[in-house]
Amino acid sequence: MIKEIFLTPFQKFAKIQSASGILLFTATAIAMIWANSAFSETYQSLWEYKVGISSEDFELKKPLILWINDGLMAIFFFVIGLEIKRELLVGELNSIRKATFPLFAAIGGMVTPFALFYFLNDSPETANGWGIPMATDIAFSLAIIKLLGERVPLSLKIFLTAFAIIDDLGAVLVIAIFYSTGIDWYLILYTLIPFLLLSYLSFKGYYSGMITLILGIIVWYLFLKSGIHPTIAGVLLAFTVPISQKINIASFKHRLLQIVKRISKSEDPDVPVLSKEQIVQIEELQEVANKFNSPLQKLEHQLHGWVAYFIMPVFALANAGVIFGSNMVLDVPLIVNLALALFVGKFVGVSLLSYISIKLKLAELPEDVNYFQIIGISILAGVGFTMSIFIANLAFSGSPTYMDSAKVGIIAGSVISGIVGFIILRISKKTTSE
Repeated sequence: MIKEIFLTPFQKFAKIQSASGILLFTATAIAMIWANSAFSETYQSLWEYKVGISSEDFELKKPLILWINDGLMAIFFFVIGLEIKRELLVGELNSIRKATFPLFAAIGGMVTPFALFYFLNDSPETANGWGIPMATDIAFSLAIIKLLGERVPLSLKIFLTAFAIIDDLGAVLVIAIFYSTGIDWYLILYTLIPFLLLSYLSFKGYYSGMITLILGIIVWYLFLKSGIHPTIAGVLLAFTVPISQKINIASFKHRLLQIVKRISKSEDPDVPVLSKEQIVQIEELQEVANKFNSPLQKLEHQLHGWVAYFIMPVFALANAGVIFGSNMVLDVPLIVNLALALFVGKFVGVSLLSYISIKLKLAELPEDVNYFQIIGISILAGVGFTMSIFIANLAFSGSPTYMDSAKVGIIAGSVISGIVGFIILRISKKTTSE
């Protein structure tokens, strides 16, 4: 029973991410076709169209693609922050024993791709792309795993998700520390006021969606103007959302039984509408349910669909449209380096560190998983689409040539990793059954 309580939310999460991966693939294909069709000018002009508000004293107008990359993606990072906090407090990363195996895998999956890219790169102009191959795209990876059905055990999916979330945390830190420039520290100090207020309210167990939204917009705007990428505000704000309920399960059950009794007593089978007493009890039921619901879990549940089915596909549609033409200039070494860093770097880093952690008895291999499957997952980790393209936009914002080259390298490395990882995982099941 306890196992089912914990696995059901993950299974729902995996289902949403799998469907999101399919949408991501579709959006990417549409972007590539659109950008290279007779309507390519409409593709470019759409994302460059400026949207915003302006007045005599205030103006905030940005191209549509920046509203997506700086605005919508802040919500994406907010959900990532919620996932990280949940995993750290009550999930697969809430104890040293649980976290050790995915932690080693994540370290290998971040350090090795970075080291490989740094070793292969011989141009100072493209050196800033070292952070691109560090993250794993959970949505794409779980979508590929879904194609294998029951061939992949649930514990392997949990392992992939856990180390991918740690990868995301690493990518967030990299963006905050290394890809933020010209920082205005006075504005950062101003952001502490709403942030500390939200943190204080969270510490006291109080949560208001409206207050979080208003103060969150203020924090986002101050980050935008300070020089630190505004999506980082999303992660920080997520950590101010309380995870604990206002009432415990015993109190909830007691009050629930009382409400049911009162509703039953006020029942009138001859009247098709609710009585005043029943309306009062239903309102009390909603109030009790809100107090019992975890604010963090509720927000994550409400936003997950929007992120998976709208924000990520829109991001792919706006960013994956590389225009191939006779006058196109690509940096081939950068393409090759990124593709190798994703495919080889993730494969070597995740599998090697996982193996070392097991051999040194620092971690345990799940009972229904063999090491050949870990190799398959390690290769699949090279699918780094969403976060990799996001970092590429930051690394090469001033150079269309390097940005397009980075996107081609990311797509190439992700496709190779996805195909080879799929094959290895498909074969690994046959190996275990023989």
